[in-house]
Amino acid sequence: MSMNRETILNIVLAALLIAVPVIAQIMGEPFIITLATKVAILGMAGVGLNIALGYGGLVSFGHAAFFGIGGYAAGILASHALNYEPIMTAPFEINGTTQMIVIWIVALIASALVALLIGAITLRTSGVYFIMITLAFAQMIYYFAISWPAYGGEDGLSIYVRNSFPGLNTLDPISFFALCAAMLGVAIAFSAVLIRSRFGLALHGARQNSQRMMAIGIAPFRVRLVAFVISAMITAWAGALYADLNRFVSPSMLSWHMSGEIMVFVILGGVGRLFGPVAGAALYIILEHLLGGMFEYWQLPLGILLLVVVLFARGGLIGLLAGERKHA
Repeated sequence: MSMNRETILNIVLAALLIAVPVIAQIMGEPFIITLATKVAILGMAGVGLNIALGYGGLVSFGHAAFFGIGGYAAGILASHALNYEPIMTAPFEINGTTQMIVIWIVALIASALVALLIGAITLRTSGVYFIMITLAFAQMIYYFAISWPAYGGEDGLSIYVRNSFPGLNTLDPISFFALCAAMLGVAIAFSAVLIRSRFGLALHGARQNSQRMMAIGIAPFRVRLVAFVISAMITAWAGALYADLNRFVSPSMLSWHMSGEIMVFVILGGVGRLFGPVAGAALYIILEHLLGGMFEYWQLPLGILLLVVVLFARGGLIGLLAGERKHA
């Protein structure tokens, strides 16, 4: 069976994402490796949002809340471990940790619980009401972080040593990139399997015609809620990695600007496209790096590009290069 153009393009993008940092390692350019790592992490955050936005039609403007929850999970657990201070002592003692696997599990659980609460309320609305309520919840969490002096408040929280992963030196740029790229691969593979499963078909049906889904005994609300929670968990996982990349977490990870950036990744790359968020994140980081050094208002050409994509290239960068519409 021959591969379609989009599949080939996805393979090329994956190969480029791996090749660029490898070449940078050979040439002794750690900054390029850091940029590639940032692309992998932000692309992963976009993969999470793409499940809700691209496949479920849920235009969430509050995914920075989950991104920040993942970041703060990493920061809080690491700071307590490095300072040898328990997080709580009563009714039982909970200590911090610098183990990434444990941090990821905490980030996934915390984001799932918050998403379950937010989704249970917001998914009873639709359209602009859904957008505004998700934004409102994210801003509530943002202002809570600002007013939380125990963990830096507005100044944020430093992670003095990058958290550890078994068998890897996470302070080595190429090793940390390999870890982030592997986690991105897991997120993309999970997304691909999810969308092709019976749940994915139910999600697509709930997006297209919720009344028909109810008629055949499937509750669209529950399907959307599960998709929203899964979407939030992947985005929070990326947030934990992003905190480790910068060795710093701040309320800016929770702001509406970050929600907008994650949405831009998805739109630029292609809404509902498997590798769309990765392509969008790569394009965004490249433009930020190249144009940011030339003039202060580099977001202006980015905004024009985004407008062109929305008006003339609905399939985003992936759709433009693949030359075909998605069948979803």
